[in-house]
Amino acid sequence: MATRKPFLLRTDPEVIAALQRWAADELRSVNAQIDFLLRRALRDAGRFPDQRDQGGGDSRSTSSNETGTARDTTR
Repeated sequence: MATRKPFLLRTDPEVIAALQRWAADELRSVNAQIDFLLRRALRDAGRFPDQRDQGGGDSRSTSSNETGTARDTTR
């Protein structure tokens, strides 16, 4: 596993409370939820390499909608 770099995040208490609820709903820690959301946002913006692209798999971009199902974003 790659080394993780700690950093301080200052944000509104309401944002933290919402993240705590969301993380609990998905059985993640707040840290894991933030990491998940950042990675998804970076991937969706084309700023983070998708694991499938490195393995020669399907290179079409997909993202999750609010229900958690993938949708094709190449159209």
